[in-house]
Amino acid sequence: MIPRTLFDADLDGFRDSVRKFLEQEAAPYHQQWEKDGQVSRELWEKAGELGFLCPCTPEEFGGVGADFRYSAVVMEEISRAGLSGIGWTLHSDIVAPYILNYGTQAQKEYYLPKLVSGEMISAIAMSEPGAGSDLQGVKSTALKDGDHYILNGSKTFITNGQLADLVIVVVKTDPKEGAKGTSLLLVETNSEGFEKGQNLNKVGMKAQDTSELFFQDVKVPVANLLGPKEGQGFFQLMQELPAERLQIGLTAVASAEAAWQWTLDYVKERKAFGKPVIKFQNTRFKLAELKAEITAARVFTDRCLELHLDKKLDIPTAAMLKQYTTDLQCKVMDECVQLHGGYGYMWEYPIARAWADSRVQRIYGGTNEIMKEIVARAF
Repeated sequence: MIPRTLFDADLDGFRDSVRKFLEQEAAPYHQQWEKDGQVSRELWEKAGELGFLCPCTPEEFGGVGADFRYSAVVMEEISRAGLSGIGWTLHSDIVAPYILNYGTQAQKEYYLPKLVSGEMISAIAMSEPGAGSDLQGVKSTALKDGDHYILNGSKTFITNGQLADLVIVVVKTDPKEGAKGTSLLLVETNSEGFEKGQNLNKVGMKAQDTSELFFQDVKVPVANLLGPKEGQGFFQLMQELPAERLQIGLTAVASAEAAWQWTLDYVKERKAFGKPVIKFQNTRFKLAELKAEITAARVFTDRCLELHLDKKLDIPTAAMLKQYTTDLQCKVMDECVQLHGGYGYMWEYPIARAWADSRVQRIYGGTNEIMKEIVARAF
């Protein structure tokens, strides 16, 4: 009802291309990927050929140098289709920017073209069994030994964990320090001592490979440190987290919009007591309420996207966005399951999958309780 002025004809054409690709190359196979616990590498390679991976990466490193709106389109279309197994967003818009913003020229030239093409799949390893939202509590260590670091520790809840060829690992290079002792290392998963644990059995997002990772005396070249010196990791994380939280907001709103539309279509067809469910006042009022809230969230999200494009999205605003949109996403999913009745609880219905997939949005990227604390500190 309120037009989105951020997107022009070129972006609309790009959106159509992404949507058609996902309809043809992903949607028919997603159910099998849920059983497999991961999507196929072939999908990554095809996406790379078409420029759907890392679209913001500059041409000198193999990308097309597009602005973030192109990444937003990819995120929204994946979410709109309920294809929660596809981990492109983390790869393209979290890992690649870390390398682009903090990597050396040699790191950029070696890794970014491989990420753009899909030759390498990437992940970022922050969370540990004893450290989630509190990244200062990380226990994994990387201690310098000559021209290498010796990496020890473990990570959990790592998106793209099974498929990953390259992982940015959050470590303590000075275990005696908190934030000041934190660094980021580029670690290739074929390194000796690097072990991928089990693919975790989650409530939702079943086609997404989310894994445990273990490091036992892994030798990582000192040249694989991100940034000019040790101890920069916490600052780098804080600088990039607003963009990550914007991405979560974009996917939350797109998922909520899709769920609302699926539910509208369903209640127009489904009958109860001899008439379509849409004819009941409760149904119409519920959908009207949700439409208003989703529209407000869309306007807020698009404004944050504008701020990000202008490099003006600050940490508290991104935290507000993440908390508000993911809370709303979960509310919308719950109400839409209710309007589907018993069928809403059946796995073959997309609303059931979306309901299960949505719950984690309030947890990762920093829990929503942490988001409220961030906002409160800015008062």
